[in-house]
Amino acid sequence: MVFLSRYSTVTNLFLALNNRQNVAIAYVDYAKAFDVVIHVKLLHKLSAYGITGDLLALIRAFLTGRSQCTRINQSYSQRTYRIESGVVQGTVLGPLLFLLYINDVTDVFNDDCNCKLYADDIKIYSILGNACNGVDIQDKLDELQDWSDRWQMDISYKKCNALLLSNKKEKPSLTLRLAYTINSCL
Repeated sequence: MVFLSRYSTVTNLFLALNNRQNVAIAYVDYAKAFDVVIHVKLLHKLSAYGITGDLLALIRAFLTGRSQCTRINQSYSQRTYRIESGVVQGTVLGPLLFLLYINDVTDVFNDDCNCKLYADDIKIYSILGNACNGVDIQDKLDELQDWSDRWQMDISYKKCNALLLSNKKEKPSLTLRLAYTINSCL
């Protein structure tokens, strides 16, 4: 059984459980996600999306040349630091730039292993059928780890979890890993 179009994720999960299939779910969270977006890589992705010319130059100007210092009451630190990464939070453009930065993470997944994005959180789920013992979802977690390493997005392993939904008496044994074994309810 594959996830059905025009049905919600919850409906698809219930259909799988009603058909006595197991569903593996992994929750992945990125650490300081909005702060670690590398400007050069973001601009590369924007260009690949077809954002060029004046608009790309405007975004480049918005991101570059920023610095920060520390302020306590009316006193400022003597040293300022150049900001090389991160999208500006509290702006309209910041969340949009972050979404464009991580949008292609969905290319890692397919019909056998789906994902849903919400800000810096990713939910991955797969039906474990007779032919599938969790290898598909683990392969996709490995690919997600590779994508995260390539784009310098650090996974917050302590916030990651895995869950196995089943209405069978005998549940399959399943351990999911990113760089470390994910906290698990499997």
